[in-house]
Amino acid sequence: MILNQQRRVRVSISGLEKFLAAARNRLRLAPRCLTVALVTDAQMARWNRAYRGKNRPTDVLSFPADGSHAEPATRRKHRQPRRARATRISAARAASASGSVPEYLGDIAIAPAVARRNALRLGRAFDHEMRIVILHGILHLLGYDHETDSGEMDRRENRLRRDLGLL
Repeated sequence: MILNQQRRVRVSISGLEKFLAAARNRLRLAPRCLTVALVTDAQMARWNRAYRGKNRPTDVLSFPADGSHAEPATRRKHRQPRRARATRISAARAASASGSVPEYLGDIAIAPAVARRNALRLGRAFDHEMRIVILHGILHLLGYDHETDSGEMDRRENRLRRDLGLL
C-alpha cells in the first residue's frame, strides 16, 4: 500500500503500486507486508535528524516492524553489537529465501521532492528513481544495510534492478 501524505510533487501512485506488487512478487513477500508513505521534506528531515543524526531530508528511510522500536534500519543496526547484527541479517535472508518472512515487515518513508532532485542529478526519470528508492527501502526492511555489509546489499539491489527492469 502506498499512502501519499504530501502534495508538493505529483506522483503516479498506480504506477508505483504496480511496481511494488512486482517487487514483492519477485522477493516472495506477502501483499500487505509493508506500507510506503510519501512524505514532505520537512517530515523526512525530522526523522533523519531524530534517527540518524543528519540535519537534512533524505530520499528514503525504512522502519522495521520487528519490535526493535520505530527506527530506520541503518540507525538501529549501528547500535547493535557486530555479532547480533550479523545474526539478524542472516535470519532475514534465510526467511526471505524460504518464503517465511514475517507477516508485516514495516514502513518505508519516501520524500518525493528529494527523489526528484536526485533523479535530476543522476540523469534518471523521476518515476524510475521512485521505483529504485522503493526497492532500496524494501531491502532495508529485509535486514540489508549498505553501510555495514561490504557491498552485499548493493549486489542484491543491482540483481533485483535488472530483474525488475530498472537498469
